Amino acid sequence: MKILRSFFKFIFSRVFLVSFLLLIQIILLVAFVFSWQYNEWFSALYSFLYILGGFLIVKVICDKSNPSYKIAWIIPILVFPVFGSLFYLIFGNTALSRRAKKKLAGIETRMKTEFTHIPNISDAIRADDPLAANQSDYIKNYAYCPPHSGTYTEYLPTGETKWLKMLEELEKAERFIFLEYFIIEDGKMWSSILEILERKASQGVDVRLIFDDMGCIQILPFGYEKTLEKKGIKTGVFNPYKPVLVGSLNNRDHRKICVIDGISGFTGGINLADEYINAIEKHGHWKDTSIFIKGSAVWNLTVMFLSMWDYVKGTNENYTLYRPNEKAISEIKAKGIVQPFSDSPFDDEPVGETVYINLISKAHDYVYITTPYLIVDNEILTALSNAAKSGVDVRIITPHVADKPLVHITTRSYYKQLVEDGVKIYEYTPGFIHAKTFVVDDVYAVVGTINLDYRSLYLHFECATWLYKTDSVLSVKDDFFKTLDESAEYTLEMCNRQSVLSKIIAALCRLFAPLM
Repeated sequence: MKILRSFFKFIFSRVFLVSFLLLIQIILLVAFVFSWQYNEWFSALYSFLYILGGFLIVKVICDKSNPSYKIAWIIPILVFPVFGSLFYLIFGNTALSRRAKKKLAGIETRMKTEFTHIPNISDAIRADDPLAANQSDYIKNYAYCPPHSGTYTEYLPTGETKWLKMLEELEKAERFIFLEYFIIEDGKMWSSILEILERKASQGVDVRLIFDDMGCIQILPFGYEKTLEKKGIKTGVFNPYKPVLVGSLNNRDHRKICVIDGISGFTGGINLADEYINAIEKHGHWKDTSIFIKGSAVWNLTVMFLSMWDYVKGTNENYTLYRPNEKAISEIKAKGIVQPFSDSPFDDEPVGETVYINLISKAHDYVYITTPYLIVDNEILTALSNAAKSGVDVRIITPHVADKPLVHITTRSYYKQLVEDGVKIYEYTPGFIHAKTFVVDDVYAVVGTINLDYRSLYLHFECATWLYKTDSVLSVKDDFFKTLDESAEYTLEMCNRQSVLSKIIAALCRLFAPLM
């Protein structure tokens, strides 16, 4: 009876119904092409699609997209010129409409404008370390997010610590609460947060939430945003999952942002669901991390949220209303530089990837990385290998327990080349590690939402915090070694032990990794 109920619940769920309608469209598209097989015009249609495939290949080659992404599309277009071309037009063409470009350009302009009042500390960073200034300037110039001094940071090494700290800070809210998360799921974690949000909203606090529809489609009821609105929580849904074959289905809001009164903020890998605090077990023990920020750098997170709110809701907010209390900000004292930043899939600038490559290429002593997925392009692969060959201690921790089997196979397909080049790979044996952290030379760290995979680096809206000489940098390093104690090294012998079939499957997964 329980199995039957689960079956009916699934087939009447929105994810099934929408996916079924998408499948029907694909079947109709295929049937339409084959229906021309006995038509006198079939040869003309086939010739047109074949020629179209040739033009598309030229277009793909000339695009600014990553070469691996190009290859992953060129192969199906060459092998299956009819259907490869059609599916590229539907799913692979990421060009924006004129209206969407105008909308995003306006948001970009707003972001630049809203940071003009922030004191320019680039010269002070350059006087301390020109290499650090170069990295910071790149983020400021291409993500439009400036660096800040005098901001307190606290590295939160588990979902449980982030959850408790977040509850504590939410209770302090007097003006506004902004939340932006990829996944929200009913349970112990979300219900405790929701209770505070509802209570604060009733007290006149401006409470807003953005969630990604794809991230929540299997776990939130349809129309959940209306339920939240009734509780006084203003809600926006990013890119609602609709039964229409369009490439924008690939673009998701993968950011995790919490802002309280413009003074306190959080970001990192932790979503608002019970597996992140190990209240339930999903893939073994769930290891994740976050960064708590208090001070002027929170303004970066505030602007990120409001720009996304404008994009999702079609509004034009007055950002100055949400600036923090200057007196409260001035009382916060801390060393180091804090620079939260965002990354958009639509600006032809791979900010997240470039930040990571800058960290790897400028390392002198070590680079320590945690990531749930290691599905990288040639640029990052080369940077990691070159660093290790140059004597830098490069170590990466990935999960031992997979959340997605094919993705895990693809991750492992990169191990051999990296290990041969001197990179040390470890797998977190208690379960799944979802943390996305870099720490370099006791000087730099990045904590955020950006995975080392094509989706995060090229298709998703992401965010992270770049840290320079803050106390939290060493906290990231200490946590890395604690996690290392619970991880097992993946040796070259283990890589060579794979069967021929496993190697073939891994090679195919790796070839089409950019499309996963």
